[in-house]
Amino acid sequence: MPELPEVETSLRGIAPHLEGRRVLRLDARERRLRWPVPETVDLAVAGQRIIQLRRRAKYLLLQLETGTLLLHLGMSGSLRVVPVTTPPLPHDHIDLVLTDGYCLRLRDPRRFGSLHWVQGPVEAHPLLAHLGPEPLGDAFSGAYLHQQARGRRAPVKAFIMDSHVVVGVGNIYANEALHLAGIHPARAAGRISALRLDALVRAITRVLAAAIAEGGTSLRDFVREDGNPGYFAQSLRVYGRTDQPCPSCGAPIRQRRIAQRSSFYCPRCQR
Repeated sequence: MPELPEVETSLRGIAPHLEGRRVLRLDARERRLRWPVPETVDLAVAGQRIIQLRRRAKYLLLQLETGTLLLHLGMSGSLRVVPVTTPPLPHDHIDLVLTDGYCLRLRDPRRFGSLHWVQGPVEAHPLLAHLGPEPLGDAFSGAYLHQQARGRRAPVKAFIMDSHVVVGVGNIYANEALHLAGIHPARAAGRISALRLDALVRAITRVLAAAIAEGGTSLRDFVREDGNPGYFAQSLRVYGRTDQPCPSCGAPIRQRRIAQRSSFYCPRCQR
């Protein structure tokens, strides 16, 4: 699934081509995404100017003059800005056609993505209303994480992947950040000191910022808005490296399932 860096990379790629442009129409070749895209969306967006693009968690927010398009890429979605005359491929389901002859094209082979039209404060939408802070924002700090962790018996890896605690820390980046911070992924969140949680916050920020800079992780289904894969996979320290040497101490990387997710860690560096 595209994680936060992949969504941020897509945002930065498409925003210069969309902001300030005007929507001509919305063409939906397939409306059966995770939730059906109603025809009322077509009528709502036609003729409106795109004011701003931003991201909340793994959602892309396209702010128009009277509302916001709330877009999620699901398991396999990707976006392109292409000439509207470009023939669609089999899984190119939706085009947001602009008046300049280009369109934003959503490709989603598995159809787990979603598109909603939201009027009023988009942050109040049920998909966004209960999300935690952004991991790259000022509200995400060691003090905040320590407060949230009090009394929690859940493994720290599951804890930081909980979108009610902090958004956008998916499985790959949780593994990487915990290794960087020297924290075992199965350790109970509530039994980690404030000092070590502060280090974990710094590690999460560092890992996500590096992934964004390198274009995201080269997942099986993910490609950037320019059609190329991300390259952060070349920098992975533990994820997918079972039995390979730890880059810090040389001990073999181990793998186990924690909270139903594959987890990778160094038994010597992480405690």
